Amino acid sequence: MSNRFFVSPAPHVHSDYSTTRLMGDVVIALLPALMVSIRVFGWNVLAITAVSIASCVLLEYLVQKYLVKGPTTICNLSAVVTGLLLAMNLPANIPLWIVIIGAVVAIGVAKMPFGGLGKNIFNPALAARVFLLIAYPVQMTSFPAPTLEGFADAYSGATPLGAAKGGLVDFASFDIAGMFTGAMGGSFGEISALALILGFGYLLMRRVITWHIPVAVLGTMAVFATIFAGVKMEEPAMHLLFPLFHILSGGALLGAIFMATDYVTSPMTTKGMVIYGIGIGAITMCIRLWGAYPEGMSFAILIMNSTVPLINKYIKPKRFGAVK
Repeated sequence: MSNRFFVSPAPHVHSDYSTTRLMGDVVIALLPALMVSIRVFGWNVLAITAVSIASCVLLEYLVQKYLVKGPTTICNLSAVVTGLLLAMNLPANIPLWIVIIGAVVAIGVAKMPFGGLGKNIFNPALAARVFLLIAYPVQMTSFPAPTLEGFADAYSGATPLGAAKGGLVDFASFDIAGMFTGAMGGSFGEISALALILGFGYLLMRRVITWHIPVAVLGTMAVFATIFAGVKMEEPAMHLLFPLFHILSGGALLGAIFMATDYVTSPMTTKGMVIYGIGIGAITMCIRLWGAYPEGMSFAILIMNSTVPLINKYIKPKRFGAVK
């Protein structure tokens, strides 16, 4: 009996992980934040989310069907995740026609021209958000104030970062407990730190992501804020409150957990992930503390997306069997 060897192409290790399963887990992890948003801002949140998801899915299907003329991949839920993340980065009173434009930018500009899932350089949802922020600054920065009865279009309030940036209030006056539960203004997906942390725990449990990028991002932000508070603020309490404020407010948690960890636009190695996360945290705090915008997470992630090819090139794991 002779031995027979078969040579086959990679991958050689198989598991039950699939794109559809991973994307489905991301959707599930975002549900707590979505439910809090509906409770705080009203049912219009569902309309924005539905329009965003439907627009992204439809546009991806049309591009693949009539332009690329290849197999359609909308069943892998990647377009659904893009639409959901785009929606959660928008104000709860944004006009629906702007949501559709955002979907066109996310799918038609940031994703499909590069070849679709797995080939895009920048996070599609964030690219669309930044485009909308530049193109429609009034609509993108008019946030409804959170209420338990749902929002009213005429009742708008500043975000915690915006209020602090404008010197309207001091940091110590913010309700930290309210930031955990959703009692703050902002894009409707970022208002509840507790809901986002629950989603983070679910993704870790399902092994969809690792802790390296989120911890590197938030840890770097905390270090920056602590140093700044130590130099600029005399009250000892602010040395703890100031870093906590920056981690809980704005898009820090949403960006660090759900946007920066995107498989396609983040590094492949653990060391690369840490470097990538540190860069995002540092750029975010530089924009928040010294930039014109009160928030910097979206810009920071997109900037670091552009460095991922270099990180992957120079930060490589040791080859199996290599001495050095």
